[in-house]
Amino acid sequence: MARAWTNDRLAAGESAVGIRRIGTDDLRAALREGWEDFLNNPTQLVFLCVLYPIVGLVAARAMSGGELLPLLWPLIAGLSLVGPVAAVGVYEISRRREAGEAVSWLTAFQVLRHPNLPLIAMLGIMLMAIFVAWIAVARSIYDATLGKLPVTDMGGMLHAAFTTPEGWRLLFFGNGAGFLFALVVLMLTVVSVPMLIDRRVDIGTAIATSFRACLENPLPMAIWGVIVAALLLLGSIPAFIGLAVVMPVLGHATWHLYKRVVQ
Repeated sequence: MARAWTNDRLAAGESAVGIRRIGTDDLRAALREGWEDFLNNPTQLVFLCVLYPIVGLVAARAMSGGELLPLLWPLIAGLSLVGPVAAVGVYEISRRREAGEAVSWLTAFQVLRHPNLPLIAMLGIMLMAIFVAWIAVARSIYDATLGKLPVTDMGGMLHAAFTTPEGWRLLFFGNGAGFLFALVVLMLTVVSVPMLIDRRVDIGTAIATSFRACLENPLPMAIWGVIVAALLLLGSIPAFIGLAVVMPVLGHATWHLYKRVVQ
C-alpha cells in the first residue's frame, strides 16, 4: 500500500527550515540518482505522447512561416519555465522509490490526490504567467530588431540573426532577457515544488526556502541552471524527441537535489 502524505515535519507557515551547503559533487550525485530513477521507471512514453505532439505542431506551424516563426525558439526555451510544475508526477515517483515503495509509471498520477495539489496548481499558474510574460518580451525584442527586416522563413531568420546588426541585437537582448526569466524561475522553484510534494507546508514557506537555497548555494545553483539549460537544448536538437528523456531525468534529479539541500 502506498505511503500517504503524512510528513508533518514542518507546520504550515513555519520558516525555520535548514539549508545545507552543497557542491558540484552533489550535483553529479543528483543527476546520477535521477538517471537511476528513470531507468527503474521509464516515463519517456508519457512525455513523448503528451509533449511531442504539442512541440511538433508548434514547430511545424512556425517552420511554415507566419506569426509563430519568431516565437519558435522562445516557445521551446520556455519549457524550462513551466517544467518544475510539469514534473510533479516524476517527483512523486522518486519520493516513493526513495521510501522503498514499489512504484511504476502510474505512480506519477497519484500526485493528483496530494493534499498540497491546490498550492502546486497556484505555483503552476504563477509559472504560466511568467511564461506568457517571457513570450511577450521575446516578441517585443524581435519586433524591435529583426522585425524591421523582410524575414519570411526560418533560413532567412537564422541568416539575419547571425549576420546583421539587428540580429546581433536580437541575440544579445533576447538571451539576456531569457537569462533573467530563467533565474527568477530557478530561485522560485528549485526546491519549492519538491518541497510541496514532500512536506505539508504553505506556498510562502516553500518559495522562501527555494530562495534561501539559492542564496546560500549561489555557485552550485548557477551551475545547476546551466546544466538544465544545456540538457534541454541537447534534448531539443534531435527533432525534440530527446526531451522525452531529458525532462523526466531532470525531474528525478531535481528531487534528489532538493533532498540534498533541504534538511
